Amino acid sequence: MNITILKTDKVGIIASTLCMIHCIATPFLFIAKSCSASCCEASPGWWTLLDYLFLIISFFAIYQSSKNTSKTWMKYALWGSWSVLLIVLLNEKFQFFSVSDYAIYFPAMALVILHIYKLKYCRCETENCCIH
Repeated sequence: MNITILKTDKVGIIASTLCMIHCIATPFLFIAKSCSASCCEASPGWWTLLDYLFLIISFFAIYQSSKNTSKTWMKYALWGSWSVLLIVLLNEKFQFFSVSDYAIYFPAMALVILHIYKLKYCRCETENCCIH
């Protein structure tokens, strides 16, 4: 088994977990900020860019992980979760439709769980099992 296969799943787990922490921390940080200074309610640009940084990192982790899985459904599950995460983030920015602020937690948590599951159960036993 190639060592980079394991690393991409770990990168995916870390990126998705940091994304979840970022999403969980956002309301608390800005409630504290609005209580201390009521002039600016919007989040700083650099904080919003973290959403897209995590999305880009998870894209590459999923790209590599989906190439190296022993289960075909795992590819669809990873890309599906990532796509939902992308849609929720874009909706948050452009307000295409009304959706709960909590919606972002589901695809982010799904990515964490899928990467952990893949790391544990979807390993290739031989070098050529993942070549399709």
